[in-house]
Amino acid sequence: MEDHDTGAGASAVGMSGASPTESGGPSTGRFSRHAGAHVRHADQRHADNQGENQKGKTRKRRKRRRGRKVFARDGNGVIAPPAPAATPVGRPPDPAPPSPQPRPVQNVPRRPQPELPVFAALDLGTNNCRLLVAVPGRHGQFRVIDAFSRIVRLGEGLSASGRLGKAAMDRAVEALKICGEKLRNRKIRKARLIATEACRSAENGVEFLERVEREAGLKLEIIDRQTEARLAVSGCGSLVERDTRGVVLFDIGGGSSEIALIDLTRGQRSPRLANHIVSWTSLPVGVVSLAERFGGRTVTRETFGAMVDDVAVRLKAFDGRDRLAHVLASPQFHLLGTSGTVTTLAGVHLDLERYDRRRVDGLWMDRTSVDRMIEKLIGWDFHQRVANPCIGADRADLVLAGCAILEAIRGVWPSERLRVADRGLREGILSELMADDGVWRHDGRGRT
Repeated sequence: MEDHDTGAGASAVGMSGASPTESGGPSTGRFSRHAGAHVRHADQRHADNQGENQKGKTRKRRKRRRGRKVFARDGNGVIAPPAPAATPVGRPPDPAPPSPQPRPVQNVPRRPQPELPVFAALDLGTNNCRLLVAVPGRHGQFRVIDAFSRIVRLGEGLSASGRLGKAAMDRAVEALKICGEKLRNRKIRKARLIATEACRSAENGVEFLERVEREAGLKLEIIDRQTEARLAVSGCGSLVERDTRGVVLFDIGGGSSEIALIDLTRGQRSPRLANHIVSWTSLPVGVVSLAERFGGRTVTRETFGAMVDDVAVRLKAFDGRDRLAHVLASPQFHLLGTSGTVTTLAGVHLDLERYDRRRVDGLWMDRTSVDRMIEKLIGWDFHQRVANPCIGADRADLVLAGCAILEAIRGVWPSERLRVADRGLREGILSELMADDGVWRHDGRGRT
């Protein structure tokens, strides 16, 4: 280690540590011949004595090496070693006490941890096929242990023909086969597998689900729109803060859009956010159906305005839309979007190089930021939308239809804040399955 002390006790840099008498000054090293001889004889005698002493020491060392006893001396003479203790005649000396034996290490078996129950949720929508497999965590929460998501566009061409197309059904079946394998490889306590608007409205929806059961081994349930709205709310409960007074939650899907009005000003807040729904609606329009009617690749400002007007007309027919009028002006009121449209806007807003759910889920966007992002997307052509990593080729022809639905919703329920949720029906299914199974009843850590 380098010494940084440069005080008086340290040698200067570039000089030795020799004493002044060894430095070769003009007054040193001048001895007379006799003086020098005297010094030499004295030195010789001293060397002889040193040699004799050295020889004596060598002999003593040899004696030690031969095993002879050497007695230490003090100032008065030799110190004799202590005499050994006397042993009675005819009695052998006591044996040395046995050295303690080490105790054998016992392998104590660890107590097995209880195996957590596994739950699964599958959502086959108009545009996506999604699966989540999870185990319960702390109260009201769960940990995902497997997941699958694929864009299948099951509802492609449905709005024009009223039927599911063969290519679309083939894509969905292949995705569902993967989901089936994942589920069969685990011990699932409870699962719920749902199908939404595409299968709900298609003439051959039930026929398609029979094919899914034959080929993928999965039995899917077509849920109604009210159930779909409730599950969307259940999946987003943790994103509604304690001081919130009112929320308009919307899920812009591929074939329909669910909207729920949540009033938190009445009574004590329930752990289930869905218990606070005061009004809901399901519009029979989504990003796929709207883009097919108005066009998704080339969207002018006039086309975009026409899409907004189409959705606004449908919202005017919603009788319960004024049930949150008493909280609209409150800073504790906000919108909550749980769809690909709002997560895409959030990704573009954050200028992500690739989509990152951890940064998007739960993000707050103010009114100005939402306006700016929609304006940016309207100004991009199809190829620019494809080039954005948060949009890509799969959503480039759908994202502006989603923005039009969002603008119509903001027109009815204006808010200064929008919260983004990258979650939805699957999370709602898992929350309800676990709550109904009682996994969170026994303590606050989500253990049974």
